[in-house]
Amino acid sequence: MSDKPSVIFVCVHNAGRSQMAAGFMTALSGGAVEVRSAGSTPADQINPTAVRAMAEVGIDITAEQPKVLTPEAVQASDAVITMGCGDACPFYPGKRYEDWVLEDPAGQGIEAVRPIRDEIRTRVQALLADLLPTGTATSTD
Repeated sequence: MSDKPSVIFVCVHNAGRSQMAAGFMTALSGGAVEVRSAGSTPADQINPTAVRAMAEVGIDITAEQPKVLTPEAVQASDAVITMGCGDACPFYPGKRYEDWVLEDPAGQGIEAVRPIRDEIRTRVQALLADLLPTGTATSTD
C-alpha cells in the first residue's frame, strides 16, 4: 500500500475530460498523488483535440489510452472524480466523491476545448490543495 493519496478521474469515454484531469494531476502533483483515469464506455483513442489542448500548456498525454472503469480501480482510490458518467460509476462507502459538471470536448474544436481544459486545471488545483499538505505540490504555469 502506498502512503500517497490516490484519485481516479472518470468520464464516459475516458478520452477527453478525465484524461486532461489525470494529466494535470500527474504534472501538478509532481508524483505525490497516485493518478488513475477510466471510462464507463471507453473510446478507441484519446480525443486528438484534448491532446492538442494539453500540449499547448506543456502536458503530453499522447501515450495514454482509454481504460474501462473497474470496481477495483474505484476501491483503490481515495477520491473518485466523475464527469458525466451518471449511474455507471460504482459507489463505495468511505470514498470521497465529486461530480464535476464539465462540457464534453468530444467533436469540438480547439477554441471550445481550451476553456474546458482551463476549468479542469482550476478544479485539479483545488483538489490537489485538499489532497496534499501545503508545500508538497508543484506550481503551475
